[in-house]
Amino acid sequence: MDKQTFWKLIDTARTESEPDQVAARASELLARRPGSEIAAAQQVLWDLLAESYRSPLWAAAYVINGGCSDDGFDYFRGWLLTQGEEAFALALADPDSLADHPAVREAAAEGLELWDEEALSIAWTAYESATGRELPAESFTISYPALDPSWDFDFDDTAQTAARLPRLSALFDQAG
Repeated sequence: MDKQTFWKLIDTARTESEPDQVAARASELLARRPGSEIAAAQQVLWDLLAESYRSPLWAAAYVINGGCSDDGFDYFRGWLLTQGEEAFALALADPDSLADHPAVREAAAEGLELWDEEALSIAWTAYESATGRELPAESFTISYPALDPSWDFDFDDTAQTAARLPRLSALFDQAG
């Protein structure tokens, strides 16, 4: 499985399910494929998680969710994966653009947090469903890049966050 096939899987799941059920539907769809392809999907997922392991996106998640631990950032990126390739790419290119995303706008209005822990186990769930066994640990690796030192500041510093993520900060009343 390659990234394009993975994104098609996510798009199909998005079309066939409610927004909070994308990961579950993606697992169901993936479970129909051969075990080797399911295992390869886990590597693609981890590669996307590594690609999105960026300080500016972490700061955006912090603003959106009112804080963001290490695990919380993983779960936020899981949610971002379930939004599809275009939303994912836009958020990586410009995390402040998330201020335009309908779910982010709803989260701001309703006081919701955006995260999807289940998205991190799409392939795990599919593999177990398809084979009755756990996904072999050797079928994937993950290596996170170093975080950008120019974003090494306390995300509770609303003035600094507002300067770097002005639209999200304004949307979440963090303009300091």
